[in-house]
Amino acid sequence: MKNKCLLLLLFASFPIFSWADETLDSLLHVLDQAILAHDTYVVQRESRIRHLKELAGDVAPNSIERYNLNNQIYKEYKAFICDSAIYYLNENVRIAGNLGDTDREIESKLQLSLLLSSTGMYTESIDVLKSVDRQKVTSHLILDYYTCFDHVYGEMGFYTQDQTLSAYYREISSAYKDSLYAILSPQSEEFMVMRETLFRDRHKYDEALEINDRRLMAAEPDTPQYALVTYHRSLIYKYLGDKIREKQNLCLSAISDIRSAIKDHASLWMLAQLLYENGDMERAYQYMRFSWNATKFYNARLRSWQSADVLSLIDKTYQAMIEKQNDRLQQYLVLITALLVLLIGALGYIYRQMKKLAVARNHLQTANHQLNQLNEELQQMNACLTSTNAELSESNQIKEEYIARFIKLCSTYINRLDAYRRMVNKKVSAGQIAELLKITRSQDALDEELEELYANFDTAFLHLFPDFVKKFNALLQDNEQIILKKDELLNTELRIFALIRLGIEDSSQIAEFLRYSVNTIYNYRAKVKNKARGSREDFEDLVRKIR
Repeated sequence: MKNKCLLLLLFASFPIFSWADETLDSLLHVLDQAILAHDTYVVQRESRIRHLKELAGDVAPNSIERYNLNNQIYKEYKAFICDSAIYYLNENVRIAGNLGDTDREIESKLQLSLLLSSTGMYTESIDVLKSVDRQKVTSHLILDYYTCFDHVYGEMGFYTQDQTLSAYYREISSAYKDSLYAILSPQSEEFMVMRETLFRDRHKYDEALEINDRRLMAAEPDTPQYALVTYHRSLIYKYLGDKIREKQNLCLSAISDIRSAIKDHASLWMLAQLLYENGDMERAYQYMRFSWNATKFYNARLRSWQSADVLSLIDKTYQAMIEKQNDRLQQYLVLITALLVLLIGALGYIYRQMKKLAVARNHLQTANHQLNQLNEELQQMNACLTSTNAELSESNQIKEEYIARFIKLCSTYINRLDAYRRMVNKKVSAGQIAELLKITRSQDALDEELEELYANFDTAFLHLFPDFVKKFNALLQDNEQIILKKDELLNTELRIFALIRLGIEDSSQIAEFLRYSVNTIYNYRAKVKNKARGSREDFEDLVRKIR
């Protein structure tokens, strides 16, 4: 609390700074904006698909070029329109069969099987897998082959209501997982996903988060990969019971889904369910309706089945809330009507009062006549007051003396002002404009104030972080450490990173405070980071951790 008070005093005279604060409310706001702009992202994806279709129309129907273009179209449709993705995979199966290209035929069938199992068509997925001759699966496709079996039986084990069948399916899935572990590189994304899932299922959440951290560092925001990693991260926090971080990661996943024009919105409808449970009915309803429309567009029965119950519950609750609001509006309408009646009554009352005022005016005219008579009597009284005025004259003399003192004081200030005016006039007449400008434009006072400001900043900051200079130098190479001059608390380089330690990272804000250009601040930051003992990319993060 003491530190917070010092910081408030230190920045009381500065402009208000703003920096990123990824709270749940701000993420929900970003998600709202992404939903409003979702048509833009859809148009971009449709444009890519249209371009690929135009290219495909210009090549031979049964050719490797057509197969490759179909494969690109499938990838665009994969999370966009399920039926279209299935169509282009079937086309590639046909093309590869016509070309006698067994590898590509198997590749397309495996892609088709994985897509079918992902959308809830388990029987169809297994039928496709059964049509693949295991003896013809080459080494570079064996990973996809095992993945398809693992996925379809894993999904069936998760969603089936028969416990015996569920255990049977999970056993098959586990066997294929063992095969995948044997051939996957520990550094591969597939291996890390499996390990993360395993740790999560075994309640080893710290280990699961550690793997997810590595995956998150490799994922670019607003990509399908980022959406998947943050979705998996939300599951970890769900099992940890951390509802805030679960919702934050679902927000990040949903934002990436929408900006990638992905219509398979698992993250969004799960977020809607959590918001519904927390009483945020308006957002829950809007998100669920948006997710439902996207699900219908995607046309995958699994997602429709998963979100139907949630949508129904939220929709009923939302309608009940609307009815309650309508009842309240009717009550307000009755109240407004009653107030309107009272207002009409008040206007009638005012009208009657105005008529009474007119009568009162007539009475006032009679009273004025009587007042004229009284004025004559007052004239007689004035004679008596004349003698009283003589007595007051003495008091007036005292007042005049004080007035004179006041006038003298004003005259003194006027004379000073006139002296300054004559000095200015004299220097102007003598052509001493430069000297006059020097007097009026002196920066001495401003420089003194800035020195005092920086001294106060240095003192307050070092009071908060007394070992900052020592610990900062520890981050630099031995021959590049900063040595302060005598009586110097901080220099410019240290002040820049002191501000970064306080959370002010924007170079433009730092430049405004230190009265340097933004380029100068960038150069200072780059110069110091080049002297770092370790990685220059981690230098500022280490500065922020100084205590």
